[in-house]
Amino acid sequence: MRVKMSPGGPEVSRLAYGAWRLLDDGQGADVQRVLTLIETCLGCGITTFDHADIYGGYRVEEAFGAALKARPGLRQRMELVTKCGIMLVNPARPKTWIKHYDYSRQHIVESVERSLSNLGTDYLDVLLLHRPSPLLDPDEVAEAVNALVTQGKVRHVGVSNFTPAQVDTLASRLSRPLVTNQVELHPLRLEPFLDGTLDQCLQRRMSPMAWSPLAGGRLLKGEGQAESRVRAVLSALARQYGAEMDQVIYAWLLRHPANIIPVLGTQRLERVTAAVRALELKMDTQDWFAVWSASSGAAVP
Repeated sequence: MRVKMSPGGPEVSRLAYGAWRLLDDGQGADVQRVLTLIETCLGCGITTFDHADIYGGYRVEEAFGAALKARPGLRQRMELVTKCGIMLVNPARPKTWIKHYDYSRQHIVESVERSLSNLGTDYLDVLLLHRPSPLLDPDEVAEAVNALVTQGKVRHVGVSNFTPAQVDTLASRLSRPLVTNQVELHPLRLEPFLDGTLDQCLQRRMSPMAWSPLAGGRLLKGEGQAESRVRAVLSALARQYGAEMDQVIYAWLLRHPANIIPVLGTQRLERVTAAVRALELKMDTQDWFAVWSASSGAAVP
């Protein structure tokens, strides 16, 4: 259930819980409802919680933090990951009139301070730069995050959606190694397996985080040709392994040697607890390639 995100990085759970849609539930930010979700995750060994400042229109961190303030002891049982850099047009940010990215030293520091306040914690286990920007200055970013690490406000730094070249450029300026690259990764998105993203994670010995591991639900109910092909294989494998399709998808990701960490996005508590069953599924190599071939529409070369 545990894995080192990188040699010098944090120890995290093998599955993470993604808070992106935390407020989509009808009960929204109800403290007891959020507490129940947190305790359900912790109870089945999911201790890593993935946030971003923008989630829920800039409201998710605060809702999660309210639950932690109601039960302070929970903070010591979890790892908090959050992101900064994306600027949304939203009433919470009245000066933003167009969606853009901001990786200025001032914004990174202010964003971290706000996240710490919202989450009710003194430190972030991992800070991720949310998306690469064409204006990202690696020296300015390094100045900000190195200072935050020195101050103890951020323990580890990673990125999200960065290309291998962008990872190398930023890493060359930081005082300590990056610990992860969080990317969209599922059987319908094979590019990270082929474009050097996962190869770089293996080279750097950092576990990538996989956002949208179920392809936003398309793997379970999408109507495209690739979706249909993959779903047919997943359905057969689910029967073979005595599991459910989402568990087979997680197991497919977990099978990769880079120690991929799937980020769960479900609001249903029974799906959270069921997801842990994927850790028990040891997918056969040929079964893994059956999913790959169904996605690509052809056998491997």
